[in-house]
Amino acid sequence: MASLMIILQLAGAVALLLFGLNLVRDGVTEGFGIRLRMALGIGTRTGPGAFLAGLAATLGLQSSTATALLTASFVDRGMIRARMAQIVLLGANVGTALTAWIVSAGVAAVTPGLLLAGYALSKQRKPVWTGTGRALIGVGLMLLSLSLLDHAAMPLRTSPLLAAFLPMLDQAWPVALLMSAALAFACSSSLAAVLLVLSLGLPAGLTVVLVLGANLGGAVVPVMLTAGLGANARRVAVGNLVIRALGCLAALPFAGQIGGLLQQAPLPWTGLAVEAHLAFNLAVALAIWPFAGMIARILERFVATEEDQAEPAPRWLDEAALQTPILALTGASREVLAIGDAVERMLAQTRLAFQQSDPAPLAEVAELEQRVDRRQQEVKTYLSRLGSQATEDERRRAITILDYVINLEHVGDIIDKGLSPEVRKKIGLGLRFSEPGFAELDRMFVMTQENLRMAQTVFMTRDLDMARRLMELKVDIRNLERQSAQRHLFRLREGLAASRDTSSLHLDILRDLKRINAHVASVAHPILDEDGLLFESRLRGR
Repeated sequence: MASLMIILQLAGAVALLLFGLNLVRDGVTEGFGIRLRMALGIGTRTGPGAFLAGLAATLGLQSSTATALLTASFVDRGMIRARMAQIVLLGANVGTALTAWIVSAGVAAVTPGLLLAGYALSKQRKPVWTGTGRALIGVGLMLLSLSLLDHAAMPLRTSPLLAAFLPMLDQAWPVALLMSAALAFACSSSLAAVLLVLSLGLPAGLTVVLVLGANLGGAVVPVMLTAGLGANARRVAVGNLVIRALGCLAALPFAGQIGGLLQQAPLPWTGLAVEAHLAFNLAVALAIWPFAGMIARILERFVATEEDQAEPAPRWLDEAALQTPILALTGASREVLAIGDAVERMLAQTRLAFQQSDPAPLAEVAELEQRVDRRQQEVKTYLSRLGSQATEDERRRAITILDYVINLEHVGDIIDKGLSPEVRKKIGLGLRFSEPGFAELDRMFVMTQENLRMAQTVFMTRDLDMARRLMELKVDIRNLERQSAQRHLFRLREGLAASRDTSSLHLDILRDLKRINAHVASVAHPILDEDGLLFESRLRGR
């Protein structure tokens, strides 16, 4: 009975730790999600920038798995190069280790203050404050869970059964490594596994082995979650797993010596498990960083790319469903989402050509634009034959679908006939933007891509809060476009040659990205209008 109580207490403490981690991740995503995604999208042009972006994102999201999935999706859309993605994940792994160090060094006395402050902030209306409040509550619960883990593990540390079992486990390090990997995989968190090991007070060598296993198991989860994505995304997750596995194989024979050295090192004592976790990920980052490009090239050979398929026929426009309006509308919505994905791909390829001064990605843009034109015409024709028994609500939904697909087609036209020729001109004439100008335009590209993804979500979920946020981001884009134009004019006055040579291109690209965002944000209009949250005009009354 006593053993069952100990197991329940340990399981409850781990559950509270995972719940706290999820709260922190959800809170940071709610309050700062766009900024974190922009940091990943913009800050990965250089190796140090990519490493710091992965580190910062993981410290915010409290999960290297979340950072790995976000990075993989960006690679899949052409927003991050494969080599930089591997460096991002090296930073993410160090970020997880730093999180464990920060949490384990936390003073239990601050837990009530964090919970109180978090509760107060979570009652605010602004997403930034609400998200911050939820994150603070999550950190408070994580600190509380560590106290519970320590209390629950106290009987284990003095248990004669554990004293008899540990020598056997200590003599079978591969088995211990696999057990710890399975635990981290089950928790979907290497951090939770490391903190559990921290609470047990094990021998130094065994502690290091269990930490290695936690790192290995934590890398398996992203591989499984990216299995349905494209080959580029899968390569990122597989590469991270291979790197951690190589690190574990290299460190496993020397676990005892590593544990002894860490115990003797003049470091702030937060526990051997946490220090081993941090040391392992720092060592792997230093060792692998110079070979990140080579690893990315090797993975291109071993992780196969899907065959380049011909344009598929519309999958969801079922003629038989036309007599059942709800089924027809659902099918049309799914087809429009596929059109939105194609438009997003067009934008990603245009940004890739802009970044690398390479016209090759623009060839795909022209092909995708023709596909988007054909698909949107098929959707319009399909919905025009909707059964006469459709209700008023279903007719309104059909109009909303038509409005969105027309806006997507306009976005495709702007990319193909506006942005794409402008990027071709930049490449053909060998023009180079000033560093601030290039950074401003690249930031606009990233924000536009993220807004398009959010619009896709709003279209399907009709979530009021997300629709409101999309409209707020439209205002941010408008302000950013105006500020960038003003800064460009200031650079012209200062006589910067790069700004003078690219003046018309800079302003044209800004204008086209602003137009794209206006079309994208229009998906929120009917949702906000139904709730009476839109003005008829932006003109102020006298």
